[in-house]
Amino acid sequence: MDHPTSYARIRRADGVAATASWLPDGTLVVDGRTVSPEDVTWLPPVVPTKVVCVGFNYRPHADEMSQDLPEEPLVFFKPPSALIAAGDEIVRPSPDVRRLDYEGELVVVMGRRARNVSEADALDHVEGLTVGNDVTAREYQVPGSQWTQAKGYDTFAPLGPTVVRTQEWAGRRIETRLNGTVVQSSTTDRMIFSVPRIICWVSAIMTLEPGDVIYTGTPAGVGPMADGDHVQVTVEGIGTLHNTVVAHERALEPQALTAGA
Repeated sequence: MDHPTSYARIRRADGVAATASWLPDGTLVVDGRTVSPEDVTWLPPVVPTKVVCVGFNYRPHADEMSQDLPEEPLVFFKPPSALIAAGDEIVRPSPDVRRLDYEGELVVVMGRRARNVSEADALDHVEGLTVGNDVTAREYQVPGSQWTQAKGYDTFAPLGPTVVRTQEWAGRRIETRLNGTVVQSSTTDRMIFSVPRIICWVSAIMTLEPGDVIYTGTPAGVGPMADGDHVQVTVEGIGTLHNTVVAHERALEPQALTAGA
């Protein structure tokens, strides 16, 4: 696959948010200056009005959760307050949350307003692709359960680190590693509902704005994360998202941005 232009958001040393660009030769540039990715503090790469998610979009995952296959995309929300960046900590909300699961996913970033778009035109509204982790408090996601509670806690939507400007969603391998061990491995070709179908379906319900993101579902292999665990989600040709799990009492207040948030 080629490597189209990509971009990210970072926090500069003075606390201001800035846009970073990847040049075709792999150089990372911020404010016209070359920087090392190891020296960067990432922010979520976009500031969406909505974080839309699709559940049970891979047959093996539906099977492992003992769920019937949906007849249309099963859509739910995470609040934007759940977003965190690559390198940020996933915070266990309380000791009462016993099972905290990873769910590695391909994420679509919208580039144009989309309302009632057709499948044929859907990809024309896509800005690019990034990587997400649909963190879930699994004990709350049972029949008749509180999906918003299970999915919506602060830090439950890791995203990034970059957005690759491409609409080529098909055929990309997704792998999740927990403490270095591969626990999820599949390809986007195994989705039940394609990215164009998802955008068509969602845009018939609500207007998608530029910067809005759609988590497109997770493959089989979901499982629990313990405090101190390190989780990495890689989407082929898009990037790797990494985060560490911490207990609530260890979490720090996020550093405020002085401008450009």
